[in-house]
Amino acid sequence: MNDDAARERHRRRMQRHKEIVDARVAGATLDRGVLVVNTGNGKGKSSSAFGMVARALGHGMKVAVVQFIKGHRATGEESFFRRFPELEYHVMGEGFTWESQDPELDRRAALAAWETAARFLADPAYQLVVMDELNIALKLGLVPLDPVLAALDTRPPHQHAVVTGRGAPPGLIEIADTVTEMRPIKHAFDAGVKAQPGIEL
Repeated sequence: MNDDAARERHRRRMQRHKEIVDARVAGATLDRGVLVVNTGNGKGKSSSAFGMVARALGHGMKVAVVQFIKGHRATGEESFFRRFPELEYHVMGEGFTWESQDPELDRRAALAAWETAARFLADPAYQLVVMDELNIALKLGLVPLDPVLAALDTRPPHQHAVVTGRGAPPGLIEIADTVTEMRPIKHAFDAGVKAQPGIEL
């Protein structure tokens, strides 16, 4: 096949692909808030959520972030995003459960974090609410699932919500609009590389 024929074949293939994509775009007419769930054992669940925070802030939206498990260790996300007055940022965990070693303390912290998140979910002024590691709190039974599902279901119509963490419960997956499961292939920590600023912290 000569170059001209190859280019024409490619053009026809891309034109067919464009028609399919254009038809799908034209068919997506709903304009409402989206519930996103990032789960799985791989890296990137919170990082993806913070990418959405950056995108929302870039569009001038009002955003709230509530972190459920992550505790007192400073992170680059927190240091960066606290610069934005249109962002409410709450770190409310006591650290990983193997660090706190106090289930009652973990439960109280998780419930306080949920009360804060529920307040944002009920406030139409907030266009994006991120509940980082809420899935872990649900999996461990620190926060009951039914009030979470109810608050997500009755949030303002144009409010977007993101829930991250391993072990997303089936009930949450069922009501979500977009669910992504991160799957680990390799991780530097397994080779003895410590967590470092800009990558993990």
